[in-house]
Amino acid sequence: MATRTALLLLLGVAGAGPAPAQASRGDREPVYRECLTQCEKRNCSGPGLRHFRSHQPLYMSLTGWTCRDECKYECMWLTVGLYVQEGYKVPQFHGKEPASAFASFLNGLANLVMLNRYKAAVPRSSPMYHTCIAFAWVSLNAWFWSTVFHTRETNLTEKMDYFCASAVILHSVYLCCVRTLGLKRPAFATAIGIFLLLFLACHVSYLTLVRFDYGYNMVANVVIGLLNLFWWLGWCMRNQQRLPYVWKCVAVVLLLQVLALLELLDFPPLLWVFDAHAIWHISTIPVNILFYSFLVDDSLYLLKANSIIKVD
Repeated sequence: MATRTALLLLLGVAGAGPAPAQASRGDREPVYRECLTQCEKRNCSGPGLRHFRSHQPLYMSLTGWTCRDECKYECMWLTVGLYVQEGYKVPQFHGKEPASAFASFLNGLANLVMLNRYKAAVPRSSPMYHTCIAFAWVSLNAWFWSTVFHTRETNLTEKMDYFCASAVILHSVYLCCVRTLGLKRPAFATAIGIFLLLFLACHVSYLTLVRFDYGYNMVANVVIGLLNLFWWLGWCMRNQQRLPYVWKCVAVVLLLQVLALLELLDFPPLLWVFDAHAIWHISTIPVNILFYSFLVDDSLYLLKANSIIKVD
């Protein structure tokens, strides 16, 4: 009873202050931190730790789930329950995100299905075939690490999630470069590809060897993403009359920008499962499918155009 009263007191203090920026970080809330401290003292040493290890399911042990992780999970739900009971806004927490992990898995599955459809529909002789296949594999790798990261958040899985996401954005720029300029100027596309690889290597090296700067990483990806956006849009606008299927590419790049706004929203998870991040991941599944549809149409158009040129 005394512990519950103390937690409610901490909750009241936290809810009384303005600090909206802190409210979205559940792991910084006083009630959560106090609960975590007490739980670790009680359960993560001596007899408590031995009891935890002896009763831990095998699947949780294999994923590296520790006593501290268990305390975080229990204290998260305790904090959520207290906030709901007292009528305060529920903060977001870090850690395992099953909805985001499942959505990432579905995105990876959609990419794999569409990759196979692309390979079945487009002959290898199409000028964009190998570039599109490479893009598909880079995307699959990114969704794999996104699934792993949202299943088990560690320093390694976090970095792999961020780095592989950056690789997808950079490869999308390369894909756009090859499609818009590289087919007629392959040396230029090769030079751009080398530059993008060097940039990725420097980006990863800085974040790994110097310091993991979230702000820098976000700015770098936003700048590259905007370059990718305007490059694709510019090419689509110039070719919309000649290539009627480019509406798919326009829809994809615009939808991705609009859906990214979900990352700025802060609301309690729907059904306590689907937060803004998970909904964002789910919403990208049909967008990915639409982009592959564009790649199939465009690759087949290029194949037909090349056949006509050779006949002439």
